[in-house]
Amino acid sequence: MTKRTALYLRVSTADQSTEAQRQELDAACAARHWTDVEVHEDVITGASTSRPQFDRMMQHVRCGRLARVVVVKLDRLGRSLPHLALTIDELQRAGVALVCTSQGIDTSSDNPAGRFQLAVLAAVAEFERGLISERTREGLRAVRARGVRLGRPPVASELATRAHALKAQGCSNRAVGRLLGISHPTVAQLLSA
Repeated sequence: MTKRTALYLRVSTADQSTEAQRQELDAACAARHWTDVEVHEDVITGASTSRPQFDRMMQHVRCGRLARVVVVKLDRLGRSLPHLALTIDELQRAGVALVCTSQGIDTSSDNPAGRFQLAVLAAVAEFERGLISERTREGLRAVRARGVRLGRPPVASELATRAHALKAQGCSNRAVGRLLGISHPTVAQLLSA
């Protein structure tokens, strides 16, 4: 099976047109003699978590149907730097080249400059993920310092009292669980506390 070239076009609103993107991508494909082309076009904000045509294209990537994905600019492809990094990583793992016509990026095996640009972008994305993780850890430390208990809330003491009373009446753990509406392992936990 011949692998295809996927063109991905996106505009944010219905009153915008993908015509200029399409012309640029068609010209790039013609210059490189890529004729087996499929087009994926979304009219949706880049911040949206669900982009039907993008999702369809990525399914084709996962199935091994594509040789390359061609976009005008990276911002058409990713809704954020971390999302873009994940998309690029998935393309690389699948052996699918990414070509950004107006930014000079081409990650195909015969273009070391494009792969270098992509490596720099991936490093920036990794740095961004690290900053997010660090901010999360700092936020959790601050919350703990204020005395807020994190994690699963403790089991109510009233429930434990009722479990002990039912157990003292001779009920099994399963029967106590049924009567209190909790699982029998939770009953065992309540009785051991």
